[in-house]
Amino acid sequence: MQNHGSAQLNRLGNEHFSRGRYTEAYEHYAKALECDRKTGDQRALVATLGNLANICAVSGRREAAQQYYEEVLGLQKLLGDERGIGTTLANLGNLRADGGEYERARAYYLEAMDILTRAHDETAMSVLLSDLGFVARETGQLVEALQYYERSLALMARLGNEGGMADAWRMLARTYVIQRQYDEAVACCRTSQAIAERMGDELRTGGARYVLAGCFEQMGRLREAADLLEQVVAMDRKYNLPKLQENIGRLDALRARLAEGARA
Repeated sequence: MQNHGSAQLNRLGNEHFSRGRYTEAYEHYAKALECDRKTGDQRALVATLGNLANICAVSGRREAAQQYYEEVLGLQKLLGDERGIGTTLANLGNLRADGGEYERARAYYLEAMDILTRAHDETAMSVLLSDLGFVARETGQLVEALQYYERSLALMARLGNEGGMADAWRMLARTYVIQRQYDEAVACCRTSQAIAERMGDELRTGGARYVLAGCFEQMGRLREAADLLEQVVAMDRKYNLPKLQENIGRLDALRARLAEGARA
């Protein structure tokens, strides 16, 4: 059983993490790690090292995250935790994908898929299929990407994961955009948006609108694209999202094109 000191420190770290206070979270996890090293509690170590790996991953310290995940993996193998091993391999894949190392990411994902398939962990598999779709898309294997996203979508639907379904439809749309199959992309975006709106999920709704605006821009439907981007920019402002300035620039450019067309 995880010792009280470590468990409390991890809980406090998680609270800071959820609020985006990464430095404070890291400090609590590091103190928890000191406790776990002293007690030698392997299961507690897995939890704490995993938290440290996650905080390093989101703050861009990929090599430190890699070391923590690899230590977690070694402990999970000693403990015979198959599902944990699969999850950690997927996390290692995410690290490599974030760094643009797509072949290394794919190798981790496929190893994780073998393990999670044996463990019948459909929830983890549904996410992993989407990760494999992303790697396929980024490496130009668009047909394979669509197949992975469709498999992910089917699993998400069976599990009743509406957020995952909205994401999968959006990822399908992004892939169709690359193929210049805009009608298919628009249909996928609208489905993603409808699911997100039904959930009351503003961020996912905004994500669908963002991709849909890009579709309409490519199709020459500039007024519709601008109307959607106005909604996206409003949401960016509300949540102080990182693409705010970029999207304001896109919206200004669209308005200028519309004004120019009106004068012609």
